[in-house]
Amino acid sequence: MPAEQLTVQDLSEAELLARIFPRLHRSPGVLLGPGDDAALVAAPDGRTLISIDTQTQDQDFRLEWSNGYRTTGYDVGWKAAAQNLSDINAMGGTATSLVVSLTMPPETHVEWVEAFADGLTAAIVGLGATDCSVAGGDLGRGRELAVTVAVVGTLAGEAPVLRSGAKSGDIVAVSGTLGRAAAGWALLESDVPLGSLSTGLRSLVDNQCRPLPPLASGPVAARAGATAMLDISDGLLRDGSRLAEASSVVLDFDPVALKMHAEPLEAAAALLGREAMRWVLGGGEDHALLATFPAEIQLPPGFTAIGSVQAVVEPPGSGVRIAGQTADTVGWDHFAD
Repeated sequence: MPAEQLTVQDLSEAELLARIFPRLHRSPGVLLGPGDDAALVAAPDGRTLISIDTQTQDQDFRLEWSNGYRTTGYDVGWKAAAQNLSDINAMGGTATSLVVSLTMPPETHVEWVEAFADGLTAAIVGLGATDCSVAGGDLGRGRELAVTVAVVGTLAGEAPVLRSGAKSGDIVAVSGTLGRAAAGWALLESDVPLGSLSTGLRSLVDNQCRPLPPLASGPVAARAGATAMLDISDGLLRDGSRLAEASSVVLDFDPVALKMHAEPLEAAAALLGREAMRWVLGGGEDHALLATFPAEIQLPPGFTAIGSVQAVVEPPGSGVRIAGQTADTVGWDHFAD
């Protein structure tokens, strides 16, 4: 049978793993990788950061989109790595290993699984997380594709940056892009044919399918004295409100600074009859970093100021504002959307 026609039900688990393992990135931090019942990972810091995330077909991605785009295994592998690497980054740490669980229908093509492994490695290397390896995982059979990734990271002797440390008078800053992945999602869900998109609009689709979290920025922010930080996975306002609540403060965003993030999205917004600012405020899958810094320090490279931290002086309490006005916390909710 030609390789492109093979499905996972045509191979044993051992044969499928033999196609996956050579495609995975290896780093010295994993002392014992795939092949045993558990991996052995070095933890020289004595502390370990750990996080986990899941992507499910037709909830987090579609195999075929309304505009004609077909999600590849490479896309899903890249995104699975990127969103988990970003969680470690948001704590000021560096990822050292991933453990991956892939559930798939028996008719899934083997080349899709191989592309998935390639996407994992490409994201790890391409995003600069070369100290991270895929240490192991699991393959399973199910009715739909689902990917769960657990990520482990190190703080390299530094203190973690939490959501709860923002202080009144701090500067609110962001590293990475806002709204591009949300605009890409809207294009994917539209009836505008993929082939008709300009290079600029097509790049928004790429931002959704293969996000580019600023992985160098987390440790840099921690060393520079960031007081609080998180990964913007569910939208600037929704995640900003989480940081504000954890720190018992108000985040007041500058509309002029936010407009700079909206301007590159105006062409997509005009095409679809949408508002670019809604993507900036509610779109989170760019996996940018939202951080707060003492006002007296210079912002580290990669960060730009978008607001300030204020004390809670009156109802409705902690939360987010735009130019002093209460903002509707639009954003992604996994159980409501």
